Amino acid sequence: MKRQFLGFSAAAAVALASTAAAMAEPVKIGMVTTLSGGGSGLGIDVRDGFQLAVDQEGGTLGGHEIELIVSDDAREPDRARQAADRMVERDGVDIMTGLIWSNLAIAVVPRVVREDVIYISANAGPSILAGRNCHENYFNVAWQNDNLHEAAGQFVKDEGHDNVYMLAPNYPAGTDALEGFKRFYDGGIAGEVYTALGQQDYAAELAALRNAEPDAVYIFLPGGMGISFIRQYEQAGLNEIIPLFGPAFSFSQDILGAAGEAALGVRNASQWSKDLENPANAAFVEDFIAAYDRLPSLYASQGYDTARLIASALEATGGNAADRDALREALRAADFDSVRGAFRFGNNQHPIQDIYMREVVLEDGVVTNKVIGTAFEDHVDAYAQDCRM
Repeated sequence: MKRQFLGFSAAAAVALASTAAAMAEPVKIGMVTTLSGGGSGLGIDVRDGFQLAVDQEGGTLGGHEIELIVSDDAREPDRARQAADRMVERDGVDIMTGLIWSNLAIAVVPRVVREDVIYISANAGPSILAGRNCHENYFNVAWQNDNLHEAAGQFVKDEGHDNVYMLAPNYPAGTDALEGFKRFYDGGIAGEVYTALGQQDYAAELAALRNAEPDAVYIFLPGGMGISFIRQYEQAGLNEIIPLFGPAFSFSQDILGAAGEAALGVRNASQWSKDLENPANAAFVEDFIAAYDRLPSLYASQGYDTARLIASALEATGGNAADRDALREALRAADFDSVRGAFRFGNNQHPIQDIYMREVVLEDGVVTNKVIGTAFEDHVDAYAQDCRM
């Protein structure tokens, strides 16, 4: 009996030592995002917002060491898949994040979550991943793609417009965008146009738009697409006669810096704004400006919130990312102070959150956004009811 007892104690000691060693290892986080080519500003902001949270903790999240592995997808699905496969198979990441574009998310996320890696989206929220194809390993900190467009559709309707011309790129987030807008706007449609992803010249679309004589225009054109359209809309003199609306994607700080005063007066829907009054947001904006010498964008706020969510889960689990059940439970709790204020996950692990309307203004010589009202409170996406988790 004595030998058996000693043998058991030794085995238990070895097991405990192994568990402690595993918990002491850095939590590996893989970030595949767009850092070059079209739309690179969006990925850079997500990366910088995430890194700010890490730097605020002296290189840790939730008091636990992390290893952040970053790869550029250059907005190419094949490149994103290859980078994600390397991170899962070679690097052994515990968590992945970073994808900006919905077509890349659709190509990557299902492969990742099947390998029992947690994927936390800091931006892309395609409808196909929010409903029947929801997954216990997939979380979205940003939104479901339709959400901001739904708020804008309600606002445009409330403003009395009943003949709207709509434009969006021809990819999953573009179709989600206009479907979301039409879910709450039930007026007339002067045109519904899908442009090429990455398109820069909108002369033909603007000519067709003018001929359609709408009483408002709604666009979803993120990144460089939005910059080009806004400039060309002003050059055509259309901003003087037809009001322009959009989601925050098309009027985020990264776009406004390049579009300049051509965007003034545009109203847009967002779940975040730099002037939201809560302590977490005030500290984030101040620290981001100090670290990067520029105003944060919507994408930077989402990268930051993603890191803060991970930090809360690692703190709750003692840094043991290997226990996926415990990690998922801690992530679902969303026990962190979001820069957008109230935040919680719905049954499909997408946000339930307030959505605001903003106006583009000139503030101390800088073109930026200010909140002008709340469009929705505690908004739930339309696909949550189809998720069976």
